Amino acid sequence: MHIRDWPVDERPREKLLRRGAGALSDAELLAIFLGSGLRGQDAVATARNLLADHGPLRALLEHAPAQLARLPGLGPARACKLGAALELGHRHLQSQLERGAALSDPASAGRYFAQRLRGRPHEVFAAMFLDTRHRTIAFEELFRGTIDGAEVHPREIVQRALAHNAAAVIVGHNHPSGNPEPSAADRAVTARLKQALAIVDLRLLDHFVIADGPPVSMAARGWV
Repeated sequence: MHIRDWPVDERPREKLLRRGAGALSDAELLAIFLGSGLRGQDAVATARNLLADHGPLRALLEHAPAQLARLPGLGPARACKLGAALELGHRHLQSQLERGAALSDPASAGRYFAQRLRGRPHEVFAAMFLDTRHRTIAFEELFRGTIDGAEVHPREIVQRALAHNAAAVIVGHNHPSGNPEPSAADRAVTARLKQALAIVDLRLLDHFVIADGPPVSMAARGWV
């Protein structure tokens, strides 16, 4: 049965228009990009097969565009559309953190770190520099390591903060293992960085750990 023969309330596009994108399943969202399925399948069935064979959704979308283009049901044009959609999402989130509006929702910073760092095969330590009104000045990836650690130098973070004339800093790093629990080393680096920044009258607002699930805020746990 073709999707156009489905009940109106079950068709992905109509459901999105009536109820919003959040009401759609991963397969239904993916089906909208596909437009049509493989021979003998509708777009939703093809999307479900893609997720079953190469998913879940996060794993599927972490493929490079060239890899996506080789998957059944996608091809270069659809892979490019998916890559462009992901980049639009990244830029939309980034625009919310650009200088001009104060960072009133700390969770939005965590989401931004997750967008930038999740899925990296090695550990990356990054910093977001803020002005006195907690408006974003810059975001920089400062240290890269291996699959289970990165050497972090608080002195270099202080230098970059001063170069940006920042008043506060938020840092974050990813755990390629997928385990979101901050390690003893993570807590030690946070304490050292907080002390180093305080010497030059800068504040460390938070340290996010990015892994599977939502970002873990060390400030929320009382460790900043």
